[in-house]
Amino acid sequence: MDSYLILPSSLKNLCKSFLVKDPKGIFPYKLYDINYNSKLVPDFKYFSNITIDEYNTYKDSFLDKIWNFKDESIKYCILDCISLFQILSKFNTLIFNKFKLNINKYPTLPSLSFNLFRTHYLKEDTIHMISGKIGEDIRKGYTGGAVDMYKPYSNKKIYGYDVNGLYAYVMANFKYPIGEPMYFEGDITKIEPNAFGFFYCKITAPEGLLYPILQTHHKGNNGVRTIAPLGKWEDMYFSEELYNAEKFGYKFEILWGYTFESDYIFTEFINDLHKLRLDYPKNDPMNLSAKLLMNAAYGRFGMDDDFTFTHIMSKKDYINFEKQDGATDSIIDVVEIGDNYLVQIKNPKVKLKTDLDNGSENHNVNIAIASAVSAYARVHMSQFKNNKYKLYYSDTDSIFIDRPLDDSVISNTELGKMKLEGIYEKAIFLAPKVYILQLENNNFEIKIKGVTKKAIIDNNINLSLFESLLHKDYLSEIKQDKWYRSLTNSNITIKDQIYTLKVTENKRELVYNYNNKLIDTKSFILPIDNKTNL
Repeated sequence: MDSYLILPSSLKNLCKSFLVKDPKGIFPYKLYDINYNSKLVPDFKYFSNITIDEYNTYKDSFLDKIWNFKDESIKYCILDCISLFQILSKFNTLIFNKFKLNINKYPTLPSLSFNLFRTHYLKEDTIHMISGKIGEDIRKGYTGGAVDMYKPYSNKKIYGYDVNGLYAYVMANFKYPIGEPMYFEGDITKIEPNAFGFFYCKITAPEGLLYPILQTHHKGNNGVRTIAPLGKWEDMYFSEELYNAEKFGYKFEILWGYTFESDYIFTEFINDLHKLRLDYPKNDPMNLSAKLLMNAAYGRFGMDDDFTFTHIMSKKDYINFEKQDGATDSIIDVVEIGDNYLVQIKNPKVKLKTDLDNGSENHNVNIAIASAVSAYARVHMSQFKNNKYKLYYSDTDSIFIDRPLDDSVISNTELGKMKLEGIYEKAIFLAPKVYILQLENNNFEIKIKGVTKKAIIDNNINLSLFESLLHKDYLSEIKQDKWYRSLTNSNITIKDQIYTLKVTENKRELVYNYNNKLIDTKSFILPIDNKTNL
């Protein structure tokens, strides 16, 4: 089991949150020279994720002592184990005392949150497992948050806002699919004007819409991307997102789909966890635990049901299994171990008559719930698009706009309300998850997905570099360390990784001026016959 899957935060931060007695130590991760024989503390450049003050304090502790690589590495590993043990013990005690659940039974945070919901809040016979063709059909329209770069730069003040608990808010305040799905063909709204479910439609986007709000999976030159286009296409959508899109001028023709009953199934669950967050200060472990459980709840519903399994079989059993498997072709890999086989298989489409019983495995997934949560989140964010604000950039739960939001939508604690994260004098957005922001005090916030903060500093990534990358075909290479773990060889190797920093045209079309400088973007327009049934 991997503790990071149930407490997804750095050990250093977890030590602070859970107030452990023996905090995580300090160690020069980048000192991988086996011939290092100096008795002095290594230079600051060999350390990661610590400040110069922390380094100096550590260095001063060895003024009258010899620094030894082996001794310090053993000490560091022991401290890590002690710290992690204390954190997991406290977390387990807290969860058991509050919710009567044992974390050892749940390998991931979503599975823990999911079982908390099932144990204490789920009403009997409301949510049904959805798999097979119905699950595959609904999954076609399952997309995440709208992450787009609309305008590449601003030399005037822009305002950055984040939503307080976006997914938690929509889970608490909206109805979700329950019961058995009912298949239909044709336009169901002619019979049921407010039909609730998932509809496969022909979509027509309004011409000239600045910030389209309906997403689709589109296969282009760079592979399959999630884009928000103009034009016409076909795809699967959640009914409530379609009804919201009508307000923006979208038109849709429903071809077929699935209807559901609906109910408020998460309200009590989310409200109780949010109350815990309000009742306990931020530095209390209960506050962090409630936050983690609240944010992880929905993802487990959308888990793909196509799992793999590993079994040890006798050669005789394997031969029988292979015969029964036949056209199912579920065997992925076979490794001979003495008189047995280690067999990795994927979940068969039909149940096999063996002791393995793979075909009857029940994973309690419901893609309709997960898809509805993400759709409601996009609906909530759509209110900040195509209005009086000029939108520069949007992420799943955040926006950067050219003026302050109205006070009516602002709060630092209320779920669903916006919180001001910063006011910026200048900003450059190169691509989704790639931007630089200049604060009023002339400090900078830099975000480059896949690049560490240390690599940003080491490679001197700054405003001037971002400005140069606004010109067509300009790029910059960032070098950073990449750690590779080998369980087979019981070692870790560190290699240089090159990250290419440049503007991208994966989600919107780039617009350049006569000097080949990026000045704007515009939506892709899909042709009439474009289908996203991938």
